[in-house]
Amino acid sequence: MEKVEITMKIELREIPIQDIAKYSKHLNKCQGYFDKSEEGVYGMEGRLSIRPKYQREFIYKDKQRDAVIHSIRCGFPLNVFYFAVNKDGSYEVIDGQQRLISLLRYIASLFSVKWPNGKNLYFNNLVEDLQDQILSYKLMVYFCSGTDSEKLDWFRTINIAGEKLTDQELRNAVYTGPWTSDAKRYFSRTGCPAYQIAGNLLKGKAIRQNYLETAINWISNGEIEEYMGKRQNDSNAEALWEYFVNVIDWTNKLFPKYRKEMRGIPWGLLYNEFSKNDYDSNVLEEEITKLMQDEDVTKKRGIYEYVLTRNEKYLSIRTFSDKNKREAYEWQGGKCVSCEKHFEFDEMQADHITPWSKGGKTISDNCQMLCANCNRRKGAK
Repeated sequence: MEKVEITMKIELREIPIQDIAKYSKHLNKCQGYFDKSEEGVYGMEGRLSIRPKYQREFIYKDKQRDAVIHSIRCGFPLNVFYFAVNKDGSYEVIDGQQRLISLLRYIASLFSVKWPNGKNLYFNNLVEDLQDQILSYKLMVYFCSGTDSEKLDWFRTINIAGEKLTDQELRNAVYTGPWTSDAKRYFSRTGCPAYQIAGNLLKGKAIRQNYLETAINWISNGEIEEYMGKRQNDSNAEALWEYFVNVIDWTNKLFPKYRKEMRGIPWGLLYNEFSKNDYDSNVLEEEITKLMQDEDVTKKRGIYEYVLTRNEKYLSIRTFSDKNKREAYEWQGGKCVSCEKHFEFDEMQADHITPWSKGGKTISDNCQMLCANCNRRKGAK
């Protein structure tokens, strides 16, 4: 067996909070902490990306936030933190984002906490000894460096508690670079360009990286990590944006009448396969309208994929009821209508006499019972 070389390095260090906050008593200010809203949250004077650009905002409740400060005040241990080591020597928080933001916001005196004397005190209200106690508190931090695939595997393994990161948030941390930063500009911020042209077609939220994940999944035909790895150091993501615009333009021209069922369909994957075909949007609309009214079609959302692929699996055609099947079985005398052999009821399968695709309905008069072998042979024709 070929030996797999592991290059990933995981190092546990004790990091005083002061090394991240860079709190100046003279200026009464956190000089190492920057909260730039959607542009991200940073510590260590910008070397530590705590919340990357256009990622979800701070979501801890006040009770959770205050509990972090209480734990440090009492000297209780916090769970370990995980930082990724980037190729340029900077760092990115993989686990511990919410706890770290709670700490830095308190040191920046952005909220107060009730202390044992019953008073709500901001950090700048504390006596110097208590400030020093918090600033000198040591966080247990695992620093991880290695190949992109190794880090991604490890991050997925440790992403098991607290406020979990999405798969795409983890990928963004691993494949950080100019390409990812530029891609977020199009797909990852509130009211981003992707939302403006396709918010009614996309599921999820831009801030949780759902739009970015969708776009990369489409252009790469599911090979998201390979695609990001190849483009990590590209200067921009204009090719991805141009592709996305083409997908949305094609979709809107092909299906100009919007329905809520169009939301969340893998339009890019359909574009990759069918965009070179010629279609009449009016003919497609007539068929869609008819299928929307067909009670046998139980998955209306699948109609759009069906009219392009012609695969009935997308429609989830209504199956015959037990009553339909029992009536047909008794009428046939327990015999398969194809091979005319006798079978028990549970050994037979219901089938449309007139196929659904040719107008046959899922009703008793259109139901026949076949043995498993005959039904399989019929389906293979």
